[in-house]
Amino acid sequence: MTISGDLGELVGKNVLVVEDEYFLATEMAEAVRQAGGTALGPVPDVEGAMAIIAAARVDAAVLDIRLGDETSFPVAAALKAKGVRVVFVTGYDDWFLPNELDDVPVYRKPADPDNVVRILLEPKPGDKA
Repeated sequence: MTISGDLGELVGKNVLVVEDEYFLATEMAEAVRQAGGTALGPVPDVEGAMAIIAAARVDAAVLDIRLGDETSFPVAAALKAKGVRVVFVTGYDDWFLPNELDDVPVYRKPADPDNVVRILLEPKPGDKA
């Protein structure tokens, strides 16, 4: 897995990775590191994610929607309230998202971790270029 192009924008950035599937989680964390960022986690559940949010600066996040018997929606809402860039990586369709999260980009599984990292680097709607 190699990320090409100028992705240095993640240097110095903390990216929270919330994924309960071990291999997907480690691949996503590695993609963040290869892009110059610091992977926070990966963590497999809402409790672990909220603990990281309370203890560390989070600049961006990659979240799986379904985490065992729970969803990552509380994590996404907490991060979004702080202005943190969030991307969902999931097997679910957009219609599954609550209305308040329908502007969060969704990447379908199986997702290439490098491409998900690229989404984190795209300007958010309303950002100045």
